[in-house]
Amino acid sequence: MSATSYRRIIIGDVHGHYEGLMTLLEAIAPTSDDQVYFLGDLIDRGPQSAQVVNCVKDSGYQCLLGNHEQMLLNILTSGQVPPSMVQAWLYSGGQATIASYQQATIPHDHLEWFKSLPTYIDLGDILLAHAGVDPSIPMVEQTAQQLCWVREKFHSMEKPYLPNKLIIVGHTITFTLPGVTPGKLAQGQGWLDVDTGAYHPRSGWLTGLDITNQLVYQVNVYQHCLRTLPLEEAVTIVNPASVEVERRDRQQV
Repeated sequence: MSATSYRRIIIGDVHGHYEGLMTLLEAIAPTSDDQVYFLGDLIDRGPQSAQVVNCVKDSGYQCLLGNHEQMLLNILTSGQVPPSMVQAWLYSGGQATIASYQQATIPHDHLEWFKSLPTYIDLGDILLAHAGVDPSIPMVEQTAQQLCWVREKFHSMEKPYLPNKLIIVGHTITFTLPGVTPGKLAQGQGWLDVDTGAYHPRSGWLTGLDITNQLVYQVNVYQHCLRTLPLEEAVTIVNPASVEVERRDRQQV
């Protein structure tokens, strides 16, 4: 344990994997003094989104708005929405979320809680955001669109966006970044990605980072195994130039 009396614990995208989350929290064993943060995307894809939301909401843990929560709110609280938008959410895991609720109805208190979620949390030396930031605009101008959805522009930054803060994010599964294997965290210029793809069949790893003690806790939701690693062993450094090359290659396809 560090000299501080509490730990700061950051948990990546859960995507409806309640049993995996319970195993992870049991391993981390947060105390009432510890600060636990979720990076958003509690819902969709996995089988128990309602249970995950209940757990995080009722625990009082802080949580960010993820792009999947934003999609749900856009569909269910915006009045008339195009059928294509509804289909996009259902295809992205929304159907599993609806099925996890009794009578396929998402309760009002859950919708109000989603609406209350912040798009970023500033911890002084750390900034938490679901997806990252758009490096081309100031922090005060970042909107939910950037903070919940950005990918390549953020990961290909050649210098830290905030010189005195580490930006910790989820959203982009780490093994989709150049040179990163399933289960590894990814680190770039001023950022650290802890979304190790809990729902994805190529991975199954759900990650909790004890940033205070530089420890990584991981549970595999498919293999039902648990591991704890020093952060330096769990992370792969991402070359920003290689992210930019991949982006250009995809645009040319």
